[in-house]
Amino acid sequence: MKPIDQGIPLRAIMPLLLGILLLIARPVAADPQRVVALELSFVDALALVEITPIGIADDNQPAKLIPALRERIGSWHSVGTRSQPSLELIAQLKPDLIIADSARHAEIIDDLQQLAPTLLLRSRGTTYGQNLETLQRIGDAVGRSEMMAQRLQLHHQRMARYRHRLSPHKESVQFAVASDKGLWLHSGNSYAGSLIQTLGLRTPITASDAQPYVPTGLEQLLKVNPDWLLVGRYSDKTLLDKWQHTPLFSLLNAQRAQQIVDVSPALWSLSRGVIAAEQMAEQLDRLLNAQGSPLLSRSSHGQ
Repeated sequence: MKPIDQGIPLRAIMPLLLGILLLIARPVAADPQRVVALELSFVDALALVEITPIGIADDNQPAKLIPALRERIGSWHSVGTRSQPSLELIAQLKPDLIIADSARHAEIIDDLQQLAPTLLLRSRGTTYGQNLETLQRIGDAVGRSEMMAQRLQLHHQRMARYRHRLSPHKESVQFAVASDKGLWLHSGNSYAGSLIQTLGLRTPITASDAQPYVPTGLEQLLKVNPDWLLVGRYSDKTLLDKWQHTPLFSLLNAQRAQQIVDVSPALWSLSRGVIAAEQMAEQLDRLLNAQGSPLLSRSSHGQ
């Protein structure tokens, strides 16, 4: 008899088991029409199968949805923040399906389940590959399994073409988010970092035990020393702006090569979906293959 694999911790599969138990307890309607999405990646997934959520936890900031998503889904009702969605606002929408994030909403799952059948899936802190694993479950839950399967097949074909074009490049690419409070590098265990790797590019932080989002000082950034540094800014003035006036900053490979580039944090950090991934791949293709892109802007650091 083959021994049971003890290498998978129970905590790793608990969100999946809990999600299955919830759906058994309160099955989803065959063709839900009033869906509430409590994470932006779930909005991306619903847009793939031409469903407009009636409610979205958009942090009360519609601009956190990338333009491509806003154009696809049209209007929606905000139900508050992703970290603390408003149960009152959700109840007012009378949903027939709620899609929640196991990393954020496990503690309120009983309350959500009182309002509508709730699908509990992973979103926050997931890699590109882990995100893809949830998409077919969403397609199945909304009665559009075949449409989702076809769209995922198209996605894989598109990403394979981008990989063919990008994999010859040997330069390292690092994505980071910056604010006036700090800089966080997204490792290979983050969505952006794992996507960069999937496209055949190198990202500097690849340790299997690395945190998805690594708080970083200037000396640590120099140790990582990427050839390309893509920065998603959460404020007009960031810690990176202060560092550029120091002698150490001029030692960065990305600075010396004028390869520090501003990108959208909504696209590169918040969206975590197929539509976003294809735009990210397009940006990398245009950037590294020197085609120029209206979606990218050179940072003042790199000029």
